[in-house]
Amino acid sequence: MLVATLVSAHGQALVDEPLLARLAGSLPGVTATARLDGEIAADLFAEGADARKLETEIRVALAGAAIDIIVQPAATRRKALFLADMDSTMIGQECIDELAAYVGLKEKVSGITERAMRGEIEFEPALRERVALLKGVPLAVVDEIIAQRITLTPGGRELVRTMRANGGYSALVSGGFTVFSGPISATIGFDEHRSNLLLAENGVLTGEVADPILGKQAKLDSLIELRARFSLAPELTLAVGDGANDLAMLGEAGLGVAFRAKPAVAAAADARLDHADLSALLYAQGYTGAEIVRG
Repeated sequence: MLVATLVSAHGQALVDEPLLARLAGSLPGVTATARLDGEIAADLFAEGADARKLETEIRVALAGAAIDIIVQPAATRRKALFLADMDSTMIGQECIDELAAYVGLKEKVSGITERAMRGEIEFEPALRERVALLKGVPLAVVDEIIAQRITLTPGGRELVRTMRANGGYSALVSGGFTVFSGPISATIGFDEHRSNLLLAENGVLTGEVADPILGKQAKLDSLIELRARFSLAPELTLAVGDGANDLAMLGEAGLGVAFRAKPAVAAAADARLDHADLSALLYAQGYTGAEIVRG
């Protein structure tokens, strides 16, 4: 049995009764529907279907409506372990780009960031190149950046806190920096965070990052390590990210989700969120609107 979760674009209620009835009546294999949160989110249950084929059929039937689709086996939809990328996923910015803005190099650094996230250049040398440009930046500006420039992605706090309230474990696994991931993970409510260490002397960045660099392989290793720690079956894990350095982690997770992702990442992931906020990943697990931990 597959479940296809339909989630409206952030701030909209698009999954109305006529749409749900039309989909249920026209898609082969659909046996039942269920509402999760008014007209914001709903499920379609299907038997004897292929997940990719069902997603494609639904996408065609939606005819461009701003509704995301997550298709997976119904029996294992509720997850016990959640790993998330930070930059442009759990937050709306790339922290290294915001640091670069302090010294007037945001455009140059963001260009390198974009190429790395698209997989056009290797993550590790790209990170070292960008960090070298930050030499001389006072470490104290981080607090100012977090307070004034960093915004949390809608639905992220609800996602983490609802999963934790139901016994799940969550880790923020970032190719960014501990000076950001520490306070941001605490604000959102993650159980732990892992990221890279910026080196500084006398409160000033040296332009170097400590070894080993946490990149694509380390994200994958974190998922495997935490899965083993809690003795979890692979299908009980969830991961979300947007860049090429998230691909291995997304591929290993029971449900790997691309969030507002680069094209190659969106194409490779089990599911993608182009419209909805991160609370969509609660609906995908079968949580109803009433069960979401808000605030």
